[in-house]
Amino acid sequence: MAEGKSGKISDFLKGIRTEFKKIVWPTKDDIVKETVAVISSSIAIGIIISILDFIFKVLLNFVIK
Repeated sequence: MAEGKSGKISDFLKGIRTEFKKIVWPTKDDIVKETVAVISSSIAIGIIISILDFIFKVLLNFVIK
């Protein structure tokens, strides 16, 4: 029974090794471009939310007073 388990484990590890060879890792340029895109879009969305928050705050103060 122990031989069957070790055979299954080695087959599993061989399968993992095979799957890792299929992975296409991103290049450094791709990582930099995607990071810049994420950071710039996050900043843009933050600015839009801040502007909307300010507008709603002014409008709410106008309605309340």
